[in-house]
Amino acid sequence: MAERVQQPPAKRLCCRPGYGSTCRQGQRAAGAPCGSSGATQGESSRTQSPETLLDIAARKVAEKWPFQRVEERFERIPEPVQRRIVYWSFPRSEREICMYSSFNTGGEEIGSSGESGDETRLPFRRGIALLESGCVDNVLQVGFHLSGTVREPATPSEPELVCNVSVSFDRCKITAVTCSCGNKDIFYCAHVVALSLYRVRKPEQVKLRLPISETLFQMNRDQLQKFVQYLITVHHTDVLPTAQKLADEILSQNSEINQVHGAPDPTAGASVDDENCWHLDEEQVQEQVKLFLSQGGYHGSGKQLNLLFSKVREMLKMRDSNGARMLTLITEQFMGDPRLALWRQQGTAMTDKYRQLWDELGALWMCIVLNPHCKPEQKAFWLRQLRRWNSVDVCPLEDGNHSSELTNLTNVLPQGPAGNPDSLSRPHRTVFTRAIEACDLHWQDPHLQNIITEDHYTNYCYHENLDSSLFDTRGWPLWHEHVPTACARVDALRSHGYPKEALRLAIAIVNTLRRQQQKQLELFRSHKKELLNRGITAVTNLEGWVGHPLDPIGTLFRDIVLAKSSLTLSSSQLSLLPSGSLGSGRWTEHPVFPAQRFLEEGESFLSLAVETALIGLGQQRVMPDGLYAQEKVCRNEEQLLGKLQEIDLNDMLVKIFRKQAVLLLEAGPYSGLGEILYRESVPMHTFAKFLFTSLLPHDAELAYRIALRAMRLPVLESTNPSSDLSRPHHIVSVVPNRYPRWFTLSHIETQQCELASTMLTAAKGDARKLETVLESIQKNIHSSSHIFKLAQDAFKIATLMDSLPDLTLLKVSLELGLQVMRMTLSTLNWRRREMVRWLVTCATEVGVFALDSIMQNWFTLFTPTEATSVVASTVMSNSTIVRLHLDCHQQENLANSARTLALQCAMKDPQNCALSALTLCEKDHNAFETAYKIVLDAAATGMNYTQLFTIARYMEHRGYPARAYKLATLAMTHLNLSYNQDTHPAINDVLWACALSHSLGKNELAAVIPLVVKSVKCATVLSDILRRCTLTTPGGMVALHSRRNSGKLMSLDKTPLRQLLDATIGAYINTTHSRLTHISPRHYSEFIEFLSKARETFLMAHDGHIQFTQFIDNLKQIYKGKKKLMMLVRERFG
Repeated sequence: MAERVQQPPAKRLCCRPGYGSTCRQGQRAAGAPCGSSGATQGESSRTQSPETLLDIAARKVAEKWPFQRVEERFERIPEPVQRRIVYWSFPRSEREICMYSSFNTGGEEIGSSGESGDETRLPFRRGIALLESGCVDNVLQVGFHLSGTVREPATPSEPELVCNVSVSFDRCKITAVTCSCGNKDIFYCAHVVALSLYRVRKPEQVKLRLPISETLFQMNRDQLQKFVQYLITVHHTDVLPTAQKLADEILSQNSEINQVHGAPDPTAGASVDDENCWHLDEEQVQEQVKLFLSQGGYHGSGKQLNLLFSKVREMLKMRDSNGARMLTLITEQFMGDPRLALWRQQGTAMTDKYRQLWDELGALWMCIVLNPHCKPEQKAFWLRQLRRWNSVDVCPLEDGNHSSELTNLTNVLPQGPAGNPDSLSRPHRTVFTRAIEACDLHWQDPHLQNIITEDHYTNYCYHENLDSSLFDTRGWPLWHEHVPTACARVDALRSHGYPKEALRLAIAIVNTLRRQQQKQLELFRSHKKELLNRGITAVTNLEGWVGHPLDPIGTLFRDIVLAKSSLTLSSSQLSLLPSGSLGSGRWTEHPVFPAQRFLEEGESFLSLAVETALIGLGQQRVMPDGLYAQEKVCRNEEQLLGKLQEIDLNDMLVKIFRKQAVLLLEAGPYSGLGEILYRESVPMHTFAKFLFTSLLPHDAELAYRIALRAMRLPVLESTNPSSDLSRPHHIVSVVPNRYPRWFTLSHIETQQCELASTMLTAAKGDARKLETVLESIQKNIHSSSHIFKLAQDAFKIATLMDSLPDLTLLKVSLELGLQVMRMTLSTLNWRRREMVRWLVTCATEVGVFALDSIMQNWFTLFTPTEATSVVASTVMSNSTIVRLHLDCHQQENLANSARTLALQCAMKDPQNCALSALTLCEKDHNAFETAYKIVLDAAATGMNYTQLFTIARYMEHRGYPARAYKLATLAMTHLNLSYNQDTHPAINDVLWACALSHSLGKNELAAVIPLVVKSVKCATVLSDILRRCTLTTPGGMVALHSRRNSGKLMSLDKTPLRQLLDATIGAYINTTHSRLTHISPRHYSEFIEFLSKARETFLMAHDGHIQFTQFIDNLKQIYKGKKKLMMLVRERFG
């Protein structure tokens, strides 16, 4: 064989053996079809013959050795041996082909769906369809190169397409693909899939030739010349220039080509230096990720990126080195996202979905560096990469908050008693920090190795009972490590295709958590009195497991549930799972789990997973800093609870719920439901609501104990001195100098409200429980809006249409409503009026005594305005009387209470309540007189002219013109209208007051005109009043036969109209001078009209013509500089 020039090395060494699990030891030498659609030889009825020693040896060599090493090792390789090595070098499993030609080969759980509803559009499915339709032809394998044509049938919109496909392979991996279809995608096209599957399923139908260099070696000179000339003739348009160039170089003695021994052969397989990995189009990976990032979460780009992450996990599970390679490409594009610098510069946070993608990126790197079988040089390379990314300024922080930095907790923080965490250094922590720290972890610990590799690793003679014991009292292994880190090991084991090992370690961790929980309970019980007296404890959980970046509880839950799912399938079912199944199943290589022996009697993997979730959810932990970290706590809690809600409770699970509920109640500071609660602890409302609804049908008392204990929200309460033991549950501060910023407080209060509402609903009909729940609500809920919602909820539940009203629950509703009134009395609340109206409605449903009570105590519940305009008015309405079915005596008593309330409000706030009081007291003479007196007393002090005019008009409407006149004159004393306020809203009131006075008689008019002259300086208003007074005779309301009413119009030359006329003329003169001071030409015509109206008023006086002429002459003299204006004045007025 001719020698090859050295090919450029690949990027990474692949760890995964090429021989797939789907190939059986009993396969024929020729190779039977393997994969999802082709039946294996073992499944056929034909008799299998044993493999030859040649095939066994050739297959092993083909899997492990590059062909160049074979050539270098042996001087002469017989042709049959070469053929078998070449034959076995092609992949025999369809799993990898499927993985590289579709987004997903199945979810993590049996029966999960694929990423697309139309799987037939995936390249793998389309490739199978093309293969089964007979569209693959001209298949030829020359050495380590496979070629063929794939025909794409015509469609109504596209003509038939024939694609030329070639595939290079080495050591059972496809290392390069080309197709004339021009596919631009991360994954192999359907044509590459069809050709590859043809070779897998129909190897006997593929023409197999040795590498082309071997064939050329067998030719003599004439044959070689004929071969070259025929090759050039067939492809002269394509290869002739290249052929001539090569010929020139070969004939040149000093050319570079003559300095190299031998010639390259693309069909001769890989060189020793080539890395053995599947073909991955790095450029397309980068382009696709860049495209998805540029779309900013639109057009499903977030989903596509998540699918890429899933593909990385799939590669890791197959132990394919391209997993780390692909994640490196993705990370480089993420780090190059221009939005990172923009967000940092602007100080804005990235979107929540984008932030979750970064979290997944960090978690994947954690899995990669924790690969239990990675080489030191690989880990060192990844560490350099991670440190480089970590040092970039725009690298996102772990908690999503640029202003907050957390302590290093991955390997440092123990689970037992610890010192003050504030004394620890607080380094800069990015999304890659935990992966960098995980590079220091190893798998060489003998105890750890025994846990993950042995199904029967026990020590029944082990009697140590220390916190760091290697075994529990049953002899079962324990694993003491920082819980999130230990769970990251579990995730890494499962991610790298070691489900049995992952399950063994997960069970050891859960047993450790259960033992720690029991130890903590014993410790608290033995020191309970001391801890309660001191009000503090040395135990701190600054890092919660729920909401943690590594999601330890979710990892344990998923791993154990997956083991349960695997056990539901028999071995025969597992063997029938298709290798290339898309969304219809999960790869399961280990159907039997002897680790079940480490479960308690009657316990199952499902119950163990449920108990793990309950332990994690009930952990007392400090609320983290930053909006994103706090939102993540809520989101992860809801995700875990969502998984738990999907599980139907059986007797075993109810037993687990009861056990954990009791432990959580009694575990003191270790539990979020314990007696000692830190002020900064994450609330348990959502978790407790789930426990309450789950336990209620089985153990109501325990359910209420859990829910009532969880109602606490100490972050909104003032911290009590540690010596104050008056409260039943103590609140202590982990970080005394830290004032927590709870960005999710609104959501937390909503969850607290929902927990209380759930209890109220369940307690309907039980007076004792309702009273207990009410006390808890009044003590722990601090938001008026949430208490109001609870009051409304209780009211709705109590007054359901299909049942009689529940009076006890109605009283609870009323009590909560009263609390809301007291809380919002002195604060601004846009729903306040709605709350007041609702309270009156609720009190009406309770009964007349409730209405009477809120009116008796109105000053503690309502403002005077609310009490009169809403409360008293509603109480005295006909609808209320009808609703209460009151007799006359009860109606009168209720009306008296309402009138008393109205008078009290009028005395306290006459400005806003006087009119309402008068209205409410109309039917009671004494009360009405009292209200009127209150108005008169307040008129001189606090009431303005608008309020007085309003009440005056009301008095006239009610038939009290004299009182209306009195109030109008009082209003006039508070009024002041300047010369330019000719559109003032009080003008109508002034005109009404003058008309009222005029109608009452000359004396009343004479009394009001001086007030008008004093208060009104606007000429147009005064002239309007003057004309109205001259049109009719005064005293229209006085009897027509009265001698005081002479029936004559009033003279303008006598008092009081003379005084009004002089004031009007003077107002016109003053207004004219004021307007001329700042007049502009565009207002000249308007000014001339104003002078025309002034002349009409002047002419009402007997010497008015003379006065007006003198006035105009005076203007001409003073303002002679305004020539144009004065010209207009002369034209109009002479």
